[in-house]
Amino acid sequence: MKRTFVYPVILSYQKDSSGYDYLVSIPDFEGFTQGKDLANAIDMARDYIGNMLVELENRGHLFPEPNYTKIDLAETDIETLVDIDLIKFKARMKNVVVKKTLSIPKYLNVLGNEAGINFSATLTEALKEKLGV
Repeated sequence: MKRTFVYPVILSYQKDSSGYDYLVSIPDFEGFTQGKDLANAIDMARDYIGNMLVELENRGHLFPEPNYTKIDLAETDIETLVDIDLIKFKARMKNVVVKKTLSIPKYLNVLGNEAGINFSATLTEALKEKLGV
């Protein structure tokens, strides 16, 4: 099975009182989502596309072919491509926790305990940052 998919999206700037500045249109899925800023809008598009692909896969349907046909855009619209690594997306959806045994310097353990640090949460955050997920 193919791992990475790329679909075009249209980001329309629409500042309003909801706090979401961008309407995101995903033509290949006839879908819409919103984003608070450009980065959030692209993340939301990726999440929408990932969920749609998982749903289509679960139903045994084929994925739509990306339509790269140029469309008329409003002056404030941005057309861009959004990629999704479906294997990583599905792994994050499951979010199964695994137990790991590891070693750290004793002084860090003492300082961490005194500060009330959640070592599992800290390791998870560090790994996400390091891996860019």
